[in-house]
This record gives sequence, C-alpha cells and structure tokens, in this order.
Amino acid sequence: MAARVMSGAVPRADRRALGAGSAWMIVPALVLLVGFFALPYLSIITMSLREASTRAVYGDGFTLAHYTSALADPYIWGILGRTVMIGITVTVLALLLGYPVAYHLANSRSRWTSLLYIFVLSPLLVGLVVRTFAWMIILSNNGVANQALKAVGLVDFPLQLMNNTLGVTIALTHVFLPFVILPLLGNLQAISPDLAMASRSLGASRLRTFLKVTLPLSLPGIQAGTILVFVLSISAYVTPAMLGGTSGRTMSVLVVQYLVDNFRWPAGAALAIIMAAVAVIFVGLYLKLTARAMRRLP
Repeated sequence: MAARVMSGAVPRADRRALGAGSAWMIVPALVLLVGFFALPYLSIITMSLREASTRAVYGDGFTLAHYTSALADPYIWGILGRTVMIGITVTVLALLLGYPVAYHLANSRSRWTSLLYIFVLSPLLVGLVVRTFAWMIILSNNGVANQALKAVGLVDFPLQLMNNTLGVTIALTHVFLPFVILPLLGNLQAISPDLAMASRSLGASRLRTFLKVTLPLSLPGIQAGTILVFVLSISAYVTPAMLGGTSGRTMSVLVVQYLVDNFRWPAGAALAIIMAAVAVIFVGLYLKLTARAMRRLP
C-alpha cells in the first residue's frame, strides 16, 4: 500500500479512505490544544469581564471597567512599556550573542564540539530559581561582579546591577540564549556548503559571502529563535520578581501581585489579556516584516 501511495497508483476511493483514517491522528493534539490552551484562555477572558467581589473570586455581573481603568492608568502603561523593552533588548542581545555560537557549531569539526553543546544547553540543565539565585550572588552590591570591578580598580563604589531592568536583562539573556542558538543551529546546518563555496569561487570575500548567502538563508532560524525569546522574555516571572525590585517590575509580576497579593482576580485577568494582546501584535508585525524579507530570497 505504501509503495502504491508513493507511486500515485492508489485509486481515488482508497485515497479518501486513507485520508479519513489518518484524520483521527490529529484528535489527541486537538484535545490537548483545546484543553490546555483554548479553554484556559476563555476562562481568563470571562474572568476579566466579571465584576469584582470581596467575598469571591469574582462577582455575578459583567463589566469592561477593568480594561478601561487599566488602559487609562499611566503606571500600567509604564510597566507595559518596560516589559516590551526588556523583551526586545533580551531578544537582540540573545541574537547577537547566539548567532556566532550557532555559526561556529554548524561549521565546526572539532572534537570539542560536544563540549560546546553542553555549554549551550547548560542554562536549561539547572532550575530557574537556582539560576536566578546564582545571578543574585553575582550582581549584588557585594557580589562577584562588583568585587571584581573593585579589584581591578574600575569602580570605587558598588554598581547597582540588580533590583533594576539591567539585572533582569542580563539574567534573561543568559536563560533564553539557547532558544536562539538551537533553531539557528538547525537552520545553518541545513544550508548547503556548496553555496558558500560557489560564492567564494566567483570572487566574493568571506564577509560578502556571509552577508549575501549565509545570513539571508538563515532568516527562518532567526525568525523562530527571536520569536521564542521575545515571548518567553515578556512572560517571564521568576527572574523579574527576584532581580527586578520595584524599578524592574514587569507585567507578569504585576499580574501575580493583583491575583495573589491583592486578590483582584478580574483586574489581574484583564492585565494578562492586555499583555497577551500586545505580544500578539508585536509578533504579528515581526512575522510580516520577516516574511517579506524571506520572500525576496532566491
């Protein structure tokens, strides 16, 4: 049957039966998607439209007041802007740091390549809380970084490296760096080396070959990796909560504060929906821009 399918010799009725049978294979994925994605989002949307209550999670009526009050609050807009800027900064830094690593791994034939893979994956091998505590030790006023700067005479007083957006950005870049490297690595390994060799044989320099051949062909990997890092960065909670302080607070921390500390579930749900909508808008615009660039590829 497989050979007949490959050769196109299967009758149309048999192909319909085969397609109907294989359609059932997507049922488990649909159940997971509906159960763990669609229904929770519908629940959050419904909760964000309910009246506030001091005796229960939410009241009986429906209202848009949580959205209007949030969108009219400059404090929330400030935190929203900070969250987006942290996401963009972490994404750019992760791409600038991760692309050379992925390029080297894709072209390396060294026996140390497997060790480099371990280094790349090392942030994912340790729990998030443990990694964040490690960065607290490094970035604190008496931490490793400030002690080293004092030892070489670059500073006389400790720098404020945490409890602000700087510490959050540094830690998130370290945490999410593998999410740029791994998609890029797969994409770069799929590019035929004959293309670069042909470019060099026609007189192009290494830099021109990279800019005109390798970099454009790696755009799908760049797109996938940067979207992953951006979405994960703006939705991160543990790292901003532990390293951000009051001046590095993000929307995720604010949402948890509304839900847990203030017990304002409808208002917190509205903030979560606003943050999700902003993320969708940014990702959609980015997809359009990168898709337009990829359509120009040969």
